[in-house]
Amino acid sequence: MRTLMPTEEEVRASLSNVIDPEVGMNIVDLGLVYVVKITDNTLRVDITMTTQACPMTDMILSDASLALETLLPDNAQIELNLVWEPPWTPAMMTKCARHHFGWDEPSDRLV
Repeated sequence: MRTLMPTEEEVRASLSNVIDPEVGMNIVDLGLVYVVKITDNTLRVDITMTTQACPMTDMILSDASLALETLLPDNAQIELNLVWEPPWTPAMMTKCARHHFGWDEPSDRLV
């Protein structure tokens, strides 16, 4: 049983195991994780989808919640928020993700 809240790095590492099945890439490298805020007993994570019409939204949110639960002490809570602002663009992906899709251009040209 954990007694301390996780670090942001631990949160992002755990979320990197959550895969968007439509594209076969994790949600961290896709740039879908916008905010990680950690307080004494609350972990807040704001994530988005590549489109509001994403058919995998419920599954991705469920997988993210399960990944985060393993990081928290018993008395802590998760606030997992689906947000649409700012709108996601390919420029938000990591270099690794852009390379995976064959988009090796500078990110400012992908907006």
